[in-house]
Parts: sequence; C-alpha cells; structure tokens
Amino acid sequence: KTQSDPIIAGRSEEKRSDVAGYSELIKENIEYDALLERYPFEKDIINGIYDLILEVVLSRRSEIEIARDSYPTELVKSRFLKLDYGHVEYVMDRMKDNTAKVRNIKKYLLAMLFNAVSTMGSYYQAEVNHDMYYPKAE
Repeated sequence: KTQSDPIIAGRSEEKRSDVAGYSELIKENIEYDALLERYPFEKDIINGIYDLILEVVLSRRSEIEIARDSYPTELVKSRFLKLDYGHVEYVMDRMKDNTAKVRNIKKYLLAMLFNAVSTMGSYYQAEVNHDMYYPKAE
C-alpha cells in the first residue's frame, strides 16, 4: 500500500497548523523578540517559558494539574493565552527573588504562569503601598 490515508494525513496537517498558529500567537502575545533583546542572558529561561506556554495551549488532556489542583484545560489555556510581556517579566523577576529550593521547576513555572494573570496587579500594588508607607531609611 503506497497511498497515505487522507484522514490521518489531514489530522497531522491540522496539528502542524495548530502548532504553527499558536506558536506565532504566543510569540506575539509575550513579545518574544523584545524579551530576548531585553534579557539576552536569560534566553534559556525565556525559551523554557515559551515552550511551557505552547505545551499547555496545545494540550489535549481534559484537565491540567497546577499546584496540586486540577483545572479544566480550557480554563488553563484561556489564562495562558492572556499572558503577555509583563507577565513573563513578572515571573522571571519573582523567580530571581525566590531563595527556596524548587524541586520541580516545571510545576513551579506552571503555577507561576497560571497565577500571573490574576496576581501581578495586586503584587505591584502591594509593593507600591509598602514603599509609600515604609520608605527606606536614608
């Protein structure tokens, strides 16, 4: 048999199309090139974050586990598609601030990225409040 099955071929072409489409969308959303330019020494971290976002968005599982809780994949995908340059920068900065031992970096990053959309604004507000009410001694 030398002919390919058009149904199987169609599915693999569809998957390649999804990968290419989401890959481009995610790179646009997080301003991938600008991140690489701004953080040239963190290229591996940026690529790891990009790969993780793409992996989640392309997941075909019904649920994704984040911080020991299971969430519907569609909810997780929705949050990950909202990630932008600021969120990635926030995650990278929080990683630098962390001094605790991280046993599973993938799960740690997954949780940070998932929560970044809903917590970043509050984090920066708390930082501003702290700096305004507790200025550093000069």
